[in-house]
Amino acid sequence: MVKTLVSRTVLAASVLMAGSAMAADIEAGRTAANACAACHGMDGNSSNPAFPSLAGQGKKYLIKQLEDYRSGARANPIMAPQAQGLSDDDIVNLAAFYAAQTPSYQPQGEGSDAGAALYMYGQPENGIAACAACHGPAGHGNAPAAYPRLRSLSVGYLTESLRGYRDGSRNNDLQKIMREVSENLSDEQIDALAAHIAAMP
Repeated sequence: MVKTLVSRTVLAASVLMAGSAMAADIEAGRTAANACAACHGMDGNSSNPAFPSLAGQGKKYLIKQLEDYRSGARANPIMAPQAQGLSDDDIVNLAAFYAAQTPSYQPQGEGSDAGAALYMYGQPENGIAACAACHGPAGHGNAPAAYPRLRSLSVGYLTESLRGYRDGSRNNDLQKIMREVSENLSDEQIDALAAHIAAMP
């Protein structure tokens, strides 16, 4: 299973990287982001753990999420109506603006040794791939491949996301990579991973 996930990871990255470069207007994105500031902060650094920080997040990842919110491929009662009024240019500009912002990051909590081991090495014998393979050892993600930055996300947001992938309520991941990674995670392992990621120094 882990080999299959690696193959799908390479395929998904190839598809995204083969796309043409997307022109963007960061200043137009800054203006459009005024409507997002209440939840995500003026510069994409959210002060509310219920809402993810977007500063420094990869442009391709952000474009995909906004497009999926707009189309309904990613269901969310708050984001869906916000995204439905966005044009293609709005989405590209917003993504470029947030990607260009500097993350204001403070580690949260005390971390988890079990979560750190699972993040770095996975459990191949149980079909669990290492998170670090796609998101990087320090959680910075892989922007060209549209694998998101995880640093600065809250324990609650990370836990909700992983459980959503596991139960299928979040199903807009490329090539089902995250659903397959998370399907063998226990609640305890999800909690440990979230604690480790949120506390990354």
